[in-house]
Amino acid sequence: MKIVVCVKQVPDTKGGVKFNPDGTLDRAAMLAIMNPDDKAALRLKDQYGAEVTVLTMGLPKADEVLREAMAMGADKGILVTDRVLGGADTWATSTTIAGALRNLDYDLIITGRQAIDGDTAQVGPQVAEKLGLTQITYAEEILKVGDGSITVKRHIDGGVETVEGPLPIVITVNGSAAPCRPRNAKLLQKYKRALGAQEKAAITKDGSELPYAELYEKFPYLNITEWSVADVEGDTKQCGLSGSPTKVKKIENIVFQAKESKTMTGSDQDVEGLIVELLANHTIG
Repeated sequence: MKIVVCVKQVPDTKGGVKFNPDGTLDRAAMLAIMNPDDKAALRLKDQYGAEVTVLTMGLPKADEVLREAMAMGADKGILVTDRVLGGADTWATSTTIAGALRNLDYDLIITGRQAIDGDTAQVGPQVAEKLGLTQITYAEEILKVGDGSITVKRHIDGGVETVEGPLPIVITVNGSAAPCRPRNAKLLQKYKRALGAQEKAAITKDGSELPYAELYEKFPYLNITEWSVADVEGDTKQCGLSGSPTKVKKIENIVFQAKESKTMTGSDQDVEGLIVELLANHTIG
C-alpha cells in the first residue's frame, strides 16, 4: 500500500507574526512547526505496512518538517519549492500539490483537515477535485483497508458516522484523531542532516565547504528530493500569488479587552439581584 501524506510548515505564532508589504505572511522571518492536523497519517505505517511519502510545498527551509516526518517513520520526503510559489492561496496551493501528486503512485492521499495559519479546510478537498478522486473529510479513524476500498469513521456535528470509499482516495484528518506516533530516536539521528539542494546552496553561498559533504554521497537518503514548478508541470500563471484569486484587503490587530466582572456569593440576596438585573436588560425573560 502506498500512502502520500501532504504536510505544511506553518508559522509558530509563539514567535511572533510578521507580514510582507502585500499583506501575505513573511514565512521566512517566522518560526515554523509542522501543522498539527497533518501528523495523524504516519500511524498507518504500523497498521498496514504502508510505504509512506511525505509531500510539502514551501520555502527551502520546509525540509525541516520532512526531516521530522521521516524521524516519525515516513520512508521519504519531497519538497516542492520555487520562488513563483510564494503568496499562494488555497486554490494555487492545491493546483501545485495536485500537480506534484500526478508524479507519484498512491493508493491513499492524506492531509490534515485544515492548517492553523488559515483555518480554511479547503486544500484537501480541492486536491481531490483536481485529481478526480473521491474524498472523505473530517476523518477520525481508519477502520479497515482492503479489497480496493477503505472504511473510515468521521467526526461530524452531533456525533460520528462510518463511511466506505474506493481506493485511491483523498482523506482529510480531523484534529480529534488519535495522537501521531512520536519521533524515533534512531530515525531522528539518521535524518538529522538530511537537506534539500537549495538549503545546501544557502550554506555554501559564500564559497564555504558544505559540512559533512561526504555523507551526502555515501548516504543517498540524506538528499531530500526537490521539485520546481517545471517538475510538477505547473502553469506559473496559476501558481503562487499570480494564480491566487484570494486577495488580502486589510490586516487588523484585534485586542480582546477584559469585560466588567462581578464576584457573587451563593446567597439568596445575590441570586435575586442577578435575576432582577438580567430581566431588566432582557438577557432572560
